[in-house]
Amino acid sequence: MVVAFLALSAVLFVWPKTNAPRKVDAIVALGGTNANLTKGLKLASEGYAPTLLISTPDPSACGYSIPGVSIICFQPSPATTQGEARYVAKLASRRHWRQIIVVSGMAQTLRARLRFERCYHGTALFDPAGSVTVADVIYEWGALAKALTIQRGC
Repeated sequence: MVVAFLALSAVLFVWPKTNAPRKVDAIVALGGTNANLTKGLKLASEGYAPTLLISTPDPSACGYSIPGVSIICFQPSPATTQGEARYVAKLASRRHWRQIIVVSGMAQTLRARLRFERCYHGTALFDPAGSVTVADVIYEWGALAKALTIQRGC
């Protein structure tokens, strides 16, 4: 039973399903780690999208600049992956975005995919950043359970 739990944890959170980046309408760097922001900035500077959205608790401190890229910093409400997915879905609808790249933490990828599938009606590619710790896996089990049972909507 322990081996099955560890194997499932590895498949879901350590080696989640990911996508290779390709040209899209926008890149979304979810909050939480500097690795997400660094990767989002890198993808945008490499020309994968003309718009980069950065989830941050303080949008006024967002002073990033990439030539040819519109950078939008936002504070999700609630300050969760669910809030991020809701904000992005609303903006994507207004701007007619069909495809986005979501940069999440590696362990967060499955839950972010679930949240974005519920809210965003285009194609969301997931290109995670960073590494995974035991604490990340423990947190993600609880957060995933919450997303699957208590917070089932967008």
